[in-house]
Amino acid sequence: MINLLMHDPCDMQTLSGNITRLQEMDCHRQRTEMAPRSVHLLLSLLPCLSILSASSLPDPESFLRCLSSTASPATDWSHLLYLPNSPSYFSLLNSSVQNLRFTSPETPKPFLIIAPTDASQVQASVVCCRDHDLPIRVRSGGHDYEGLSYRSEKKSSFVLVDLADLRSVSVDVEHAVACVEAGATVGELYYRIAEHSKTLGFPAGVCPTVGVGGHLSGGGFGFLWRKYGLAADNVLDAKVVDVNGRILDRESMGEDLFWAIRGGGGASFGVIVSWKVRLVPVPATVSMFTVHRTSEQGAIELMNKWQNIAHLLHDDLLLRVNIAQTEGAKRVEAAFMSMFLGDCEGLLQHMAHRFPELGVERDDCREMTWIESAVYAAGHTNREPLEILMDRGLQPKIFNKGKSDYVTEPLPVTAWEAIWARISEENAGSMRMDPCGGRMSGIAESQTPYPHRKGNLFIIQYLSMWKDGGVAESKQHLDWSRRMYRFMTPYVSKRPRAAYVNFRDLDLGKNEGSGSYSEAKVWGEKYFKNNFRRLAMVKGEVDPGNFFCHEQSIPPLVVETQKMSQ
Repeated sequence: MINLLMHDPCDMQTLSGNITRLQEMDCHRQRTEMAPRSVHLLLSLLPCLSILSASSLPDPESFLRCLSSTASPATDWSHLLYLPNSPSYFSLLNSSVQNLRFTSPETPKPFLIIAPTDASQVQASVVCCRDHDLPIRVRSGGHDYEGLSYRSEKKSSFVLVDLADLRSVSVDVEHAVACVEAGATVGELYYRIAEHSKTLGFPAGVCPTVGVGGHLSGGGFGFLWRKYGLAADNVLDAKVVDVNGRILDRESMGEDLFWAIRGGGGASFGVIVSWKVRLVPVPATVSMFTVHRTSEQGAIELMNKWQNIAHLLHDDLLLRVNIAQTEGAKRVEAAFMSMFLGDCEGLLQHMAHRFPELGVERDDCREMTWIESAVYAAGHTNREPLEILMDRGLQPKIFNKGKSDYVTEPLPVTAWEAIWARISEENAGSMRMDPCGGRMSGIAESQTPYPHRKGNLFIIQYLSMWKDGGVAESKQHLDWSRRMYRFMTPYVSKRPRAAYVNFRDLDLGKNEGSGSYSEAKVWGEKYFKNNFRRLAMVKGEVDPGNFFCHEQSIPPLVVETQKMSQ
């Protein structure tokens, strides 16, 4: 069986004959060629067969034959398949589960984990699971806030395709591009870029353990988004395994599907195996500071000023703020963190001109390289070794719940006072706010599925984290998130009340019953606004049977798509 993916992840040339191979294969020739190998095949797959026979899979022999005949002939599936009675099953399953809420015994587990090491094995996984009516979930980094990349709220059996071993990164400094497989983390991408250049970067997020497969497909923002837009805005090409097992690049998938996977959630449309991204110029020196202010130091007045000017600052400057109760001092502080594409002198000049009230001084400012700023932004000092970005276990596993909002009008001072009081009295969560503006305001809402562009002042992430998974503590933190979200209703975006898909929130709604377009609009338009209909139409074209589905996947709009073409 031909492996459709070239070894170099940057090679985006897909032969037309290979693209249609799975649909046009001569069945008689296939049976003839497979017959002499059948005995050898069964013998080689006996370890897998003995394990799968004890599972709920109706016809394990057929499933294994399918995997073996669809992937590269050299594939040893005995090392890629994990069932609950496999010695490494739970260590693999939990390896990138970032939210401990979904490690309880009550959480439905995959009856099988497939851990592919190349794209032909991804193809085989898709084709054979589809042909055997096995739903799949696809995981790259496991940071999905609701765990939908590795769990299902339905009781039916499902297969987890874990992409952690698809993690190669290649960097082309001359053309300022990088090609990264979906199982690599943001930290691994940053580190590999810095290995080749000190003046190239990439505008993705601040958490280094996030997988690029999901991060880019949902948008992906960080400290460079006011300068260069989202990670998804800087995607040049991709390789996607579609429902028919074909590996498609931008040319062969077409612009509609290429549009959809850059912010619309790739898991709804296929399995993204790699991205080709545009690298962006960064200066040899960037500057950062973090200053903390309490209410006694005028934090509420500072927040009021921040919301009016942060989105208007120079594109080279981003100033985020986090309101939380400090663990040691047991008091609420606003932590202002900034990154500036330049030296401290330039950063201090901007702050003195636009935000002198914050009182940033020279001793607050640190100069570093862009890659050091990635370490600093992740919560470490820029003196720690850069290799820390390669540590996939760096993120501490904890119970958490996230929600999000966009703000289009400044909040009254009384609202900031009430927010402060709620965080102070309940000590169950925090609010992190990142300013919009800059390049984000210059990109049309329809250019990618991510629509939250011009007119937004900042995005809010409500984040509640706790260490004890007991019922009482979990309820306290979940209730806080929902109460704070309800309290903020008058102060945030409306019609619809917008949300960020990478801060997944099942409180907004989920696919139940028929999983229809009208049912999904309840949550879908919050994430995608007017782009949701186009996403559903693309879904109807590329996956009308809705094989790639989960509790908040894009539903296929097949009937309306057909009407549009008439």
